[in-house]
Amino acid sequence: MSETVNHPAHYNAHPSGVECITVVEHMGFNIGNAMKYLWRADEKGNALEDLQKAQWYVLREIERRNTMTPK
Repeated sequence: MSETVNHPAHYNAHPSGVECITVVEHMGFNIGNAMKYLWRADEKGNALEDLQKAQWYVLREIERRNTMTPK
């Protein structure tokens, strides 16, 4: 497969050299996706859009946890 699918340049653009998936695969889906968008926000050209996507996943996780919490 193409490197743009398996290993695009922005995957290792973080100053640590660590790939985002190495960290986020240990998190739940919503938190992991939010972290992914935050981690790579400045590497793909539209940081504001990625920050908004991260916010969407965080709000979704908050709502999910609110519905799980006994009241």
